[in-house]
Amino acid sequence: MKTLLISGGTVVDATGERIADVLIEGPTIGAVGLDLGTGRPPDETLDATGCIVAPGFVDLHTHLREPGNEDAETIETGSRAAALGGYTAVLAMPNTDPAADDRAVVDFVRRQGAHAGLCDVHPAGCITIGRRGETLAPYGELTAAGVTVFTDDGFGVQDPLLMRRAMEYATGFDMVLAQHCEVASLTRDAVMHEGHCCSALGVPGWPSVAEELMVHRDIELARITGARLHILHASTARSVDLVRRAKADGLPVTAEVTPHHLTLTDEALRGYDPLYKVNPPLRTKADIEALVAGLVDGTIDAVATDHAPHAAEQKERPLDEAPPGMLGLETALGVCLPVLTAAGMAVADVLAALSWKPAAIAGLERHGRPVTPGEPANLAVFDPTAEWQVVPAQLASRSRNTPYVGHALRGRVRHTVLDGVPAVIAGVATK
Repeated sequence: MKTLLISGGTVVDATGERIADVLIEGPTIGAVGLDLGTGRPPDETLDATGCIVAPGFVDLHTHLREPGNEDAETIETGSRAAALGGYTAVLAMPNTDPAADDRAVVDFVRRQGAHAGLCDVHPAGCITIGRRGETLAPYGELTAAGVTVFTDDGFGVQDPLLMRRAMEYATGFDMVLAQHCEVASLTRDAVMHEGHCCSALGVPGWPSVAEELMVHRDIELARITGARLHILHASTARSVDLVRRAKADGLPVTAEVTPHHLTLTDEALRGYDPLYKVNPPLRTKADIEALVAGLVDGTIDAVATDHAPHAAEQKERPLDEAPPGMLGLETALGVCLPVLTAAGMAVADVLAALSWKPAAIAGLERHGRPVTPGEPANLAVFDPTAEWQVVPAQLASRSRNTPYVGHALRGRVRHTVLDGVPAVIAGVATK
């Protein structure tokens, strides 16, 4: 059995923090302790000096584009980007072409992820067939295929009765319904957040209430059905407050926030740059403060990238025509770590939002696990002090639509280990 030693690091997981080497035997952690390399030499050693050794990150919100939009991303290129960002598992959104509303598409996505072999790719299923909001998807077939999370991401389910029926079915299948909260009639032709900036630019605004109305509606539907509800990419202060109250009432509601909603405001769009166009839109400084506070106090459970690659010819269109979305997998740690630690979060709490909390939401039992003997060896090793900048040509993603070029990021992944096998060594993907 091949052995791998991660030496000289500080282990941080849900059980605490300790200075320790990690010895991996095959796909499993064999030992955690000091001076593990002094006995029988391991087959391979990864230097973790100055680094944190943590459970691999888990992304609840990744757009891999395949099948159907491979010009923007493939499962292989997206998996490579994920591994470089420290992710050992990603939840692949179902807004592909065809959509992941049947077993054939789900099985295809999972096979392609396994073939890439750089991170575990777990397909999400659609709430409705074709994400059209008209007919419920075949939940029995999809859960039998291993799907745990269902979403029409990109569209919110507009019909409240249909969403109630979905929740009623969800309780029988132990599913999580992940809602893209947007009342479409309030956002038609909208380009950016409705506020002072959009008025100055003379473009249609996207009101916060379009998100908040659906957050409120679905929380109340979760209250009467008992279904597990996950709020995708929360972006407003009021949404955070609604989730906080739902949790205080003991409802099975969780929520995520993206790195860009934690760091960028609608003011970034003053130059009409489509790189900053996202769905939901970038909001205000007050919203950012509420989102950060929600992470600090545990109202917001997870940081999810909403990694949304687009081919250059699409993203370079005029602001009102360009599709929303930006890259996130390779930069999430470097964007979030300085912001959240400055707000008072311990590194372990940041890791909880990146790793074991999202793993628990999606039911990914082999990820986010403590770094202890007998556990799966899915690990991220990163230098929390490393400062770096994005070089677009060096990104693993097939697309280049990141707004963080020129930004000083802090915290960079050195190694990523999947099932005991290095997927990234010294910042370079092994495949």
